[in-house]
Amino acid sequence: MELVFITALGVGGATVIGALIGFVFKKISHKFSDIVLSFAAGVMLAAAVLGLILPSLEYGGKYGIIITVAGIFAGALGLHLMDKLVPHLHRLVGADTEPHRNNESLNKVLLFVAAIAIHNLPEGIAAGVGFGGGSTADALIIAGGIALQNVPEGMVIIGPMLAAGVKPRRTFICALATGLIEVVGTLLGYFAVSVSAVILPFALAFAGGTMLYVISDEMIPETHSHGHETGATYALLVGFCVMLISDVLLG
Repeated sequence: MELVFITALGVGGATVIGALIGFVFKKISHKFSDIVLSFAAGVMLAAAVLGLILPSLEYGGKYGIIITVAGIFAGALGLHLMDKLVPHLHRLVGADTEPHRNNESLNKVLLFVAAIAIHNLPEGIAAGVGFGGGSTADALIIAGGIALQNVPEGMVIIGPMLAAGVKPRRTFICALATGLIEVVGTLLGYFAVSVSAVILPFALAFAGGTMLYVISDEMIPETHSHGHETGATYALLVGFCVMLISDVLLG
């Protein structure tokens, strides 16, 4: 339990670390952000398959394939419904960030922060559910991939909020809040599979589905929208292979 709590703090704290970097540099180049985010997408892609979806098949028994497929689509549909409530992240990253103080700019930024916060909950749940798969190493790698993705996510919060006229202190509090939501999600995911092993196969697949949805719907489009597609593609492959190697060495 102590390891799970530390992991939860690490996953949520990655957003805060990214926010602190954002305060220092304020304007992070799209190329750097795309490379880091693509690497994280590769790690998350492999983690979703190796650490969540394949164990779901294994634990599902006779009806494993049905449970796993249902869980994947349930996770994806859950995030899709969230996207209906809050605009897509990659549509808001390009929001007007010129330094002026007006309500329209601020509203766009707050929607952007809300989108990140809402997506952080299922990501946190995925990190927590990973511990139910029986492999601590896989669970830590899943959490590591999510945490790595949270760093550039935290970085991009800062610039638009400061430019929209939000005070630095409130900007940092918003970033901290998005990180805390991920901590809560991690603990919820862990306790859910701890209370009932029956839901473990579905929960693993559900978490895998949420990660696949985030990768396909948010991360890849964002990293391929600034003219750095080639670098982003190879960064994703590197991240995927790093996860494969780690899985073999730690397996």
